[in-house]
Amino acid sequence: MIEVGIVGQAKDKVNENNIAKTLRSGELNVYATPSMVALMEEAAYKSIQGKLEEGKGSVGTLMNIKHLSSTPIGMEVTAKSEVIEVDRRRIVFKVEAFDERGKIGEGTHERFIIDNEMFQMKTDNK
Repeated sequence: MIEVGIVGQAKDKVNENNIAKTLRSGELNVYATPSMVALMEEAAYKSIQGKLEEGKGSVGTLMNIKHLSSTPIGMEVTAKSEVIEVDRRRIVFKVEAFDERGKIGEGTHERFIIDNEMFQMKTDNK
């Protein structure tokens, strides 16, 4: 059962694969905003996955974040999530990201609980 207060965490190391220049979100060798968003989403979905019925999953539907500070290649980034609202199949998370020097991002993320097989079938039939 998904309840308010469930927390999650995911980590990443900044490298050539997740910088702005590589991901086409800028020209600098800094941790890319899309990488931070993906890490926040990973922390959120993993935090609830084990609490879902077999065959169920969750999909991200909304991300509202601020990227507050840049992070150089070589540093570790940690994303944290916390369930702050549950409305039937809709789950809202507070998300934050930190590098070795402090907070680099914050915001909210929304996910919906889905039936994996039905969702995939509907998508494949587009």
